[in-house]
Amino acid sequence: MSYKSIRCSFCDVESSDDVPLIAGANGYICEACVHLANEVISNWMRQRSLNELKDDFPTPVEIKAKLDNYVIAQELAKETLSVAVYNHYKRLIHDRNINANDVEISKSNVLMLGSSGTGKTLLAKTLADIVGVPFVIVDATTLTQAGYIGDDVETILLRLLDSAEGNIKQAECGIIYIDEIDKIARVIDNTTRDASGEGVQQALLKLVEGTTVKVPDPKKENETITINTHNILFIVGGAFSGFEKYIDQRLAGEANIGFNAQLKTKNVKINYMDKIQPDDLSAFGLIPEFIGRFPIITVLDSLDQAALVRILTEPKNALVRQYQKLFAYEDVELEYTPEALEAIAAKALAYGTGARSLRSIQEQLLRRCMFELPSRRDNVIRCIVDEDAVNGVGEVKLIESHLSIIGASKNQMGKKN
Repeated sequence: MSYKSIRCSFCDVESSDDVPLIAGANGYICEACVHLANEVISNWMRQRSLNELKDDFPTPVEIKAKLDNYVIAQELAKETLSVAVYNHYKRLIHDRNINANDVEISKSNVLMLGSSGTGKTLLAKTLADIVGVPFVIVDATTLTQAGYIGDDVETILLRLLDSAEGNIKQAECGIIYIDEIDKIARVIDNTTRDASGEGVQQALLKLVEGTTVKVPDPKKENETITINTHNILFIVGGAFSGFEKYIDQRLAGEANIGFNAQLKTKNVKINYMDKIQPDDLSAFGLIPEFIGRFPIITVLDSLDQAALVRILTEPKNALVRQYQKLFAYEDVELEYTPEALEAIAAKALAYGTGARSLRSIQEQLLRRCMFELPSRRDNVIRCIVDEDAVNGVGEVKLIESHLSIIGASKNQMGKKN
C-alpha cells in the first residue's frame, strides 16, 4: 500500500504531511476525528441518564472534596450544597422503583445568598459537572411574566434542553441556576414596588415546584414538546444587598418586647446564617409562595484578603496557574512574589466585587508583557511580578537569556525592539 493511499477509517481523509494519521490494529484515524471522538465521549459522560446514576453516586464528602478543588473557602455553603445534591439525585435513583405505599420524597431546591464574586455561580456549575447532568445559567433580570417584553420563564427549559442536546430525559434531571434572583424582589425601596418582579416570581412557582410544561419543539415548526420539571433541581442565588437590615430590624423588635427588654448592642457581629427566617426574605421582597419552594438556604461569606490570595493560587484552575500556562506557551516563566499576590488581593478587596476583579487586575498588569513577548520569545526567559508592579510604582521585570533584567514599561520594551 502506498503512503498516499492511506486514509482515515472514519472520515476517509487522505494522509499527507499536513494530515498525519494514527495507525491502529485495523485502521487509521486523523487528528480531527480524535478530537471529535473525545467530544462524543465527554458528552456521553456528561449526559448520563438516571438509569446510569447507580449506587456508586458520590457521597457528600466526595462531592465537597471535588468542590474544594475549584472553590476556596465557603465551607458551610459547600457542605450544604453537597448534601442537597446528594439527596436530590439519590431520591431520583430510588424513586424509580417506588410503589404506591412508599414515602415520596419532595425535592429540595436551594437558595444562596452572597455578595458579588463569592462563588455562587461557580458552585452551581461545578456541582453540575461533578454529577454529570445538563446545566444552564439564567439571569433573573431577563425574565418577564407573560405579556411583557422579555424572556418567558418557559424559555429556561428550552435552554436546558439545548444543553442536553435535545435529550428530554436528560434535561428532566438537570440543574437550573437562576442568578440575580434578588433583582426580582417586589420591594425595591420603602415606597416603590416592582409589579413585574412579583409577576416573574409567580410565573416561576409551578416551574420550580414541579409541573409539566409544553414548549416549542426546536426541531419541528408549529409543534410542541412536554417537559416535566419535577426532577429538575433549581438553585437560585443573589447578592441580596442590604438584607442584613431586615434581620437587624426583626431582632431589634424581638429584643425590645417586654418591660425588661434591653436595646440590642450595636456593632455586634451577627451570624446571619443562624438568624435567617422566611419573614426576612419576605420583607426583602420575595413572596412567601416563592420562598416556600426553596427549603434549603445557605449564605456565602464575603471574601477577605487571605481568601483572595488563596483563590489566586490554590484552585485547580487558579488564575495564577492560567497566566503561567499562557506564558509557558511562549517558553517564558511567569513568577509572582508573595507580596505581589497580597497586593493583587488588596486591590480586588478595595473594588468590592469579590473574586470577579482578580482577572481584570491581572489583565491590566500583564497586558504589555503579553503584547510584546510573542515577538521576543527568543530573548526573554522569565517575567517577575512584584509588589511595586502591582501598585503601579514599578514595572514587571523581564529577565533575558543573558540574565540582564529590564523593566516592562512601554518605552523600555519599545527601545529593546
